[in-house]
Amino acid sequence: MLIIAGTISVDPDHRSRFLDEVAPMVAASRAEDGCQAYVFSADPTDTDLIRLYELWDSEDALAAHFASDHMAEWRERSAKLPVTARDIAKYTVSTVSPLD
Repeated sequence: MLIIAGTISVDPDHRSRFLDEVAPMVAASRAEDGCQAYVFSADPTDTDLIRLYELWDSEDALAAHFASDHMAEWRERSAKLPVTARDIAKYTVSTVSPLD
């Protein structure tokens, strides 16, 4: 299992635009085989911060996601958005248990 998590900084005046632009890609990604979660979320206290969280079954599922048409389209669209910074990492998870 893989977790992709991080932050994206955008001009606060364009945060809503960013979230609107990313929505179709999020919907398409959630429909992919191996995708358990895919979320871009506005940070409630930092107006320029968007948090990213993805959960994938495998490296193969993630590779297929990166090769998808909707990701290619997103790369083109996102290049025109006022993103000022990105800090995103991939985590490989070996075990999962409930948090009690």
